[in-house]
Amino acid sequence: MTKIRLGGNSGIDVPTMGIGTWAWGDRCFWAYGKDYQEVDLRRAFDASVEQGLGFFDTAEIYGLGESERLIGRFLKGSKSGSEVKIASKYMPVPWRTNRQSIKQAISQSLERLQLSAIDLYQVHQPFSFLMSQEDLLATLAEEFKLGRIKAIGVSNYSARQMRQAYEILAKRGVRLATNQVQYSLLSRQVEENGVLDTAAELGIAILAYSPLAQGLLTGKYKSQRPPKGLRQFDPRFGERGLFTIEPVIKLLRKIGEQYNRSPAQVALNWLIEQGNVIPIPGAKNADQAKHNAGALGWQMQPEDLEGLERVTRPWLKS
Repeated sequence: MTKIRLGGNSGIDVPTMGIGTWAWGDRCFWAYGKDYQEVDLRRAFDASVEQGLGFFDTAEIYGLGESERLIGRFLKGSKSGSEVKIASKYMPVPWRTNRQSIKQAISQSLERLQLSAIDLYQVHQPFSFLMSQEDLLATLAEEFKLGRIKAIGVSNYSARQMRQAYEILAKRGVRLATNQVQYSLLSRQVEENGVLDTAAELGIAILAYSPLAQGLLTGKYKSQRPPKGLRQFDPRFGERGLFTIEPVIKLLRKIGEQYNRSPAQVALNWLIEQGNVIPIPGAKNADQAKHNAGALGWQMQPEDLEGLERVTRPWLKS
């Protein structure tokens, strides 16, 4: 399995694709406990590790901590647990007003994950309420030097905010490793707003969340058969929204037929081909985990990549 090194001075190598675990334990948006259970997620975890995709991204707010707890249990029951890399996230909500609250949040995540250190710890949003970015990132730098977190990342940061975070950490001898942003064929704004260029300049890896646009790029949804949970109210899954993306889905299917791949696998492969980008699709069962792995180990021809770039240009700014 090809590896990619996270940015900064972490020395951490991860697969070129990881697994996002927003849906693990979430009973509102993803309807955990109804359509899928803990046993399904355990099988997804094991299948991902077996396929060489042992890099899991979670957050303290996913399922109100349940995602981290599930991963902690899965790690304890895995023979390959030592090979797995874990990323989690801290949410800078208004009532967290001092450095101790950050340290406490890390302690709680470590307890739920049953770990002594988190490989990648990210700031979930660039919010600054009653604590400045300077204080927030300085505290994370302290935790990095204590060894409780092995790399520091951010999430949803603009090019300017990312550069600021990089400079704050650099003053303390720590380099920013990652910026996790929404990036897919149907969400390409980071190519235009400076995020990708700035990340490349500073040596920061990009983690791409919602790389399948919450399932739209799988091509499996129809207006008469919307997804369950809150996604069914998203206009993108309505008749007009699905009609708008039909040229994209049609091309994904056409390209997929050439390589014996699905539309989703083609869409994920396109992201990997952008370079310095690690997509983190979700997986709620073993079949989905194995399907994700089918995006690796092959390459599209330049004309296929160019075709996808052309057909998705409307999503550079939308």
